[in-house]
Amino acid sequence: MGNAVQLAVMKLFEEEKDEEQHALQCSVKTDEVWSCCPKDWKPFSSHCYFISTDSASWSKSEEKCSSMGAHLMVVHSREEQDFITKILRRDAAYFIGLSDPGHRQWQWVDQTPYNESATFWHPGEPNNDHEQCVILIHPRSRWGWYDIPCSHEQKSICQMKKIYL
Repeated sequence: MGNAVQLAVMKLFEEEKDEEQHALQCSVKTDEVWSCCPKDWKPFSSHCYFISTDSASWSKSEEKCSSMGAHLMVVHSREEQDFITKILRRDAAYFIGLSDPGHRQWQWVDQTPYNESATFWHPGEPNNDHEQCVILIHPRSRWGWYDIPCSHEQKSICQMKKIYL
């Protein structure tokens, strides 16, 4: 990368509080356009993903993602879910960015329309009006979604758009 691009990247990821600089992992997309994710984030398609190793409530998890310029993961396709589940621990559960403000009106954190045909609920889910947040979990033979109380503490998956330079 040229010096101007390196300076722009360093400035973009400079933390005001502790002045720590974060590295980017980039790959050439086409004709000198670089597609980048922050260091330790995983790239897939046009997004970057960060797997949280600490547990928190759904709202605290979303706050943490937001503080990194991201949001809880929005699942757009089976391919995207298959990608992320290959790097998750099967003995853990992870909040995604789907919640229900009431009356089973599921909403994604980024306002992507909820599409019933692109959902991955485990059989019998969602199953409780008092469980208004969603986790990605591998309870038996496959990954899928459960609704759970938002106050429960789980790991989480953050998502942001790739940076193009």
